Amino acid sequence: MSELIKKQDETKSLRWQLLATTSAIVLCAAVGTAQADDSDHPTVWLELGGQLSHLDDGQEIFAPRFPNSPSRPAMFSSSDGYQGLPSQSVDETGKLSFEPKGTDWVFSASVRYGRSKSGKDVHQQSYPKSFVTKLFFSGYDHTYSFPAHAAKFADTTVNSNETHIVLDFQAGKDIGLGLFGGKDASSIVSVGVRFAQFTTRSNIALKSDPDWHRLYKYLSYPSAGVTHQKWAGAQPYHSNAASLYAVRSFHGVGPSISWNASAPVLGNTKNGELSIDWGVNAALLFGRQKAKVHHQTTGRYSVGTNYNHAARPITFQGPATPNHSRSRMVTVPNVGGFAGATYRIENFKVSAGYRADFFLGAVDNGVDARDSEMIGFHGPFATISVGLGE
Repeated sequence: MSELIKKQDETKSLRWQLLATTSAIVLCAAVGTAQADDSDHPTVWLELGGQLSHLDDGQEIFAPRFPNSPSRPAMFSSSDGYQGLPSQSVDETGKLSFEPKGTDWVFSASVRYGRSKSGKDVHQQSYPKSFVTKLFFSGYDHTYSFPAHAAKFADTTVNSNETHIVLDFQAGKDIGLGLFGGKDASSIVSVGVRFAQFTTRSNIALKSDPDWHRLYKYLSYPSAGVTHQKWAGAQPYHSNAASLYAVRSFHGVGPSISWNASAPVLGNTKNGELSIDWGVNAALLFGRQKAKVHHQTTGRYSVGTNYNHAARPITFQGPATPNHSRSRMVTVPNVGGFAGATYRIENFKVSAGYRADFFLGAVDNGVDARDSEMIGFHGPFATISVGLGE
């Protein structure tokens, strides 16, 4: 066991050493080129922005089964549609690029961070009519109406949250300066290291009574002068409850490659220039995938009360399920791309477009067994960049 722990510690240490080394290379490149003096070619670009991301994460639906009754009234909508993770997040992005004077090289470090949470509390129920008791005495007939005290119902409560962070350290070279026309056009191929971490948490509670109803019976008490009585005293019902708590995560690091291109279509950088931008990226991440899942169901059945109000037995079912804790090393392919436009005037740029990133088989979304699913982020983005160090 100690050897396994030591091996895991060594793996983590190697990852952080790799990230630290790459960061040091980027910083050294910045220091070595900070004295650039080209009025049309800033040495440093600082970029800040955001993205409205749509999240794709195929989480397995929690659908408990109760042995003695339906788990949910058929008349109500299923809980499946309420159990998903947050569908959107607002990501924050930042990038620092260093472009040495007199070369076609670009060194960059970038980060994307996002988090989101959602909560749903859905109550559905029926509205039963009041029950009626009729008494027939000699020469007397009276009806009593009592309000209903129960109903079929289905409650769904879901609280979930998600966080993600992606770090990139890259070194690139413009392999086709002016390829698309104009001195400001670029075609940059970069290689580097990508680190990604995803975490999701789900807390689900389900409650229902699928078959509440009253039983009616006619009774006679001649000695009391009651010739006929309709009584609605028995109320059989099921009371079902289930809950799930799950924490799922992935963190990995690996080599990355990207191609980013830009072609001016109107104007110039001094008076205002509009460019079309596009790019693709790919990475292969090596990391650990974890899932901790606990769920439990409880079923209660009552045959109701008998007609002299003596309680009948109540049975309970509480099938205890073990906690599921899974952890394994995985290899996660990552592909993405973007398309957009940039308006630049001298050393100031504003960009907007659409960007997507998909991580295949990154997260274990299973309940009782492992089920690796893709996690993806795609949506519109906008950035502001400032050139420094002329």
